[in-house]
Amino acid sequence: YMWGKIDRISPEAPVPIVEIKKREDRLGGAANVVRNLITMGSKPILCSVIGKDKNGEVFLERLESYGLNKDDLVLSEERPTTQKTRVISEQQQVLRVDEESKNPLSENEEIDLLQKVQHYVINNLVDLVILEDYNKGVLTQNVISRTIEWCRAKNIPVTVDPKKENFWAYEGVTLFKPNLREIEDGLKSEIDPKERKELDAACAEIMKRLNAEMAMITLSEHGVYISHKGSSEVIPAEKREIADVSGAGDTVIAVASLCLAAGMDAEHIARLSNLAGGLVCEKVGVVPITADTLLKEAIKLNIGEKKSG
Repeated sequence: YMWGKIDRISPEAPVPIVEIKKREDRLGGAANVVRNLITMGSKPILCSVIGKDKNGEVFLERLESYGLNKDDLVLSEERPTTQKTRVISEQQQVLRVDEESKNPLSENEEIDLLQKVQHYVINNLVDLVILEDYNKGVLTQNVISRTIEWCRAKNIPVTVDPKKENFWAYEGVTLFKPNLREIEDGLKSEIDPKERKELDAACAEIMKRLNAEMAMITLSEHGVYISHKGSSEVIPAEKREIADVSGAGDTVIAVASLCLAAGMDAEHIARLSNLAGGLVCEKVGVVPITADTLLKEAIKLNIGEKKSG
């Protein structure tokens, strides 16, 4: 992040000049999901691919500061570490510059990544697996299918935050969490988030094709839709001052996954993750939710988990 202030227009082109006052590095992407999991009190493991470059070194330093094992990452000679540079003036993002590769993993990189994932799943070292897809080429169809296959064999729940490229590759997942745009791209049709019948029909088709146990569709200002075992519900969004939506989806999938692993019912999974996603939108930049913040807001809004036998 580059924080500063616009004080004039450039004489070289009709663009603003931002006088930079502060620079800051934050973990983003799947690592932001990890940050949310940590601040919520869990112990995540990040299996992914980064480049053997300067940004990769910075990434590893940040990762280790959170107490995570860098050996769970594959270091690539062929692709750079993804970096997104945001220029912010007076709490408003004025520019973003992306440096990344969207090419699929090489065969060797894919093998290395799958070996790391297999180790944790086959040996029952995890309670849940999150597949966080950003269309960057890391989650290939083979990585997706093998991971789900291993998890199903061990009865380990799998949650998914999908993207367009491999939208239909996640057959057999426990919880599928697309946003409205991703649903529309996947089904190639427009859906009115205010029309319950359209949401029900779209979700039913997705769950049938993917054989998913539960589906949750984030609807931005309209809240979230949840469907499980023939029952569905729309949870409205709380009115908030939105500063930045960056990373909100990461927070939603992180909290939803933790709720699922804790044995909560579908309604409370939706309510708590929807609440968490809204809270982080009040902050500028990618900021994780904390367990304390979420708990206080949940108590304030009388959102509590029903006791089960």
